[in-house]
Amino acid sequence: MKLQTVFKRYEYKYLVTEEQASAVLDGMRGKLVPDKWGKSTVVSLYYDTPSYALIRRSVEKPIYKEKLRLRSYGRAESDSTVFLEIKKKYKSVVYKRRISLACSEAEAYMNGGEIEHKTQISHEIDSFKRIYSPLVPAVYVSSEREAFYGDGDFRITFDRNILCRDTDLTLKSDSYGTAILPEGKILMEIKTGRAIPLELSKILTENKIYRTSFSKYGTFYIKGGLYKKCLKDCLIRS
Repeated sequence: MKLQTVFKRYEYKYLVTEEQASAVLDGMRGKLVPDKWGKSTVVSLYYDTPSYALIRRSVEKPIYKEKLRLRSYGRAESDSTVFLEIKKKYKSVVYKRRISLACSEAEAYMNGGEIEHKTQISHEIDSFKRIYSPLVPAVYVSSEREAFYGDGDFRITFDRNILCRDTDLTLKSDSYGTAILPEGKILMEIKTGRAIPLELSKILTENKIYRTSFSKYGTFYIKGGLYKKCLKDCLIRS
């Protein structure tokens, strides 16, 4: 199967209980199959400016926002394939563009090196890095994910045990950190380039599952106290 590098879709988020998650999967039985990764540990390393300019803008909920992250499935080794991704959101539509690299090559590139084989997307990442220079590793995020797909580009993911930290910032380390999900909750995301299927809309309504706004990095920025650190640094500089 060809690796998908460009995404344009809506991403709807819900905080659900185990019972509600089961109701969704039971109701969609026969219409969903596990995706390529199935159950996996998804690890992301978010890059930001030293003053957290990207996440500070993001939590203000602007019409347009963007972020850059390095992602792996499970703990990475130097030769593991990882994904360097630009993720943008404009008027509720999410655009994601990514390239795949060996972890060692991706780390070297983010530390000022060059990518050997250039593509249109890698040039876009180059531009992103120049605009927000200097970019540094800011937050590590891991989650236990169960993913499914349906017709076309329709996907549903369930993230449990979301952990974040702002130390030991490498994909090569174990998953640990501050838990950011409310107790007893799972983050469910519906990702589609079209409308949510009617049968799924009915399931959501019947089980009182409502959309919410939830950012893993943004939640940790607030819950983990990074905003206080940022404010303190700003006051010191002023």
